[in-house]
Amino acid sequence: MTTFASPTQGGASRALWKVEVKPGVAGPVHDFDAEQVWTWVAGAATVELGGETFAVGAGDTVVMPARTVRRVLADPATGYTAVVTAPAGARAMGADGADYGVPAWIA
Repeated sequence: MTTFASPTQGGASRALWKVEVKPGVAGPVHDFDAEQVWTWVAGAATVELGGETFAVGAGDTVVMPARTVRRVLADPATGYTAVVTAPAGARAMGADGADYGVPAWIA
């Protein structure tokens, strides 16, 4: 994760960050208490979101609603790069609702 904007970087009310994932990496099954907007700028991925599955690639955007369990799996050949935004202070949760807190790139 590379943070572009967040409260700890100067008072932003939204966080903006870049996600770069190597080929074949599967992110954790998790949730957030706030909406996130993901835009893919390179590579491809499979997004599992609230019981649905989407294939995404460069130029695609997915709005991930709050309190909707999700997982992002990087394409096995290309991996992916995405730019993501969410409200500052958004809290991550496990699929079971366990509070993981505010990730460093959003704080």
